[in-house]
Amino acid sequence: MKPMKLAAPCKDYIWGGTKLRTDYGQKCDAERVAESWMLSCHKDGSSVIATGEYAGVSLPDYIKQAGKEVLGTHCEKFEQFPVLVKLIDAKNRLSIQVHPDNDYAQRHEHEYGKTEMWYVVENEPGATLYYGFKEPIPKSEFEERIKNNTLLEVLNEVEVHPGDVYMIESGTLHAIGAGILVAEIQQNSNSTYRVYDYGRLGTDGKPRELHVQKALDVTKLEHPTRSARPQGEPEKVGDCTRTLLASCPYFTVHRVELNGKMDLNAGAESFHSILVLSGEGQLYQGGECMELTKGDSVFIPAGTGSYQISGSCDFLLTTE
Repeated sequence: MKPMKLAAPCKDYIWGGTKLRTDYGQKCDAERVAESWMLSCHKDGSSVIATGEYAGVSLPDYIKQAGKEVLGTHCEKFEQFPVLVKLIDAKNRLSIQVHPDNDYAQRHEHEYGKTEMWYVVENEPGATLYYGFKEPIPKSEFEERIKNNTLLEVLNEVEVHPGDVYMIESGTLHAIGAGILVAEIQQNSNSTYRVYDYGRLGTDGKPRELHVQKALDVTKLEHPTRSARPQGEPEKVGDCTRTLLASCPYFTVHRVELNGKMDLNAGAESFHSILVLSGEGQLYQGGECMELTKGDSVFIPAGTGSYQISGSCDFLLTTE
């Protein structure tokens, strides 16, 4: 088994910008590149292997051919690939939305629910996002404010900074604001319920669909309990600084700031996913070298064993 670069499916949503193409090397012919699904086995867009003997094969098909062992023993409890990794370029603000938990999503959408983590990669000065409510409110008030377009008045709006980490658990009302680029690590789901969209029209000239009743069913009407800080403190290990950003039952994410070289090991427990956010480097494994640059996504199967990354780069390492 060998590390393999992935080509990402891209999404042309109305709020997207162009940075993912111009700054992060994503290949997309659309005018906007709102999202790149950097590690995905989802039916709405799967990654395609770009290097090695499986080049041109989708990641789900590779897993079918190679066996679920490439995901690792930690993934045995999941029927499907557990995570989806994205880069999101919000040139304009996203709708106010919420995601269901596993139970609700499996009953109504026939897929996993969606807990996600945002890591703020870059932002324009003063950019903000919405994250839960300022104070708890009753469901009746939530419903009434959706109807009379006053929902923003009670939402928790926060200014963002590069390096902020937001853990958006299922049921948390949220929206990325304009001028923010984030890396999102989430459950393998695409179930989103919009409750407010600023009166915007879609590409068809009509207001975009809202999902008010489902949102009323699943939204937690409370102030979020987590801060924007990473879950762990930075740890200096040799030539790198490694920080635990977030860990939950579905994924664990570290930020690695490397200036030199570091040794890693993809054991039998879990695959490794590397998303390069800046800089350049090289990945060495089994006598072969893979060049790494900003915007690269690399999938390393469980059981690959030891490998080394060298260079000067900043990347996210996701495992189960």
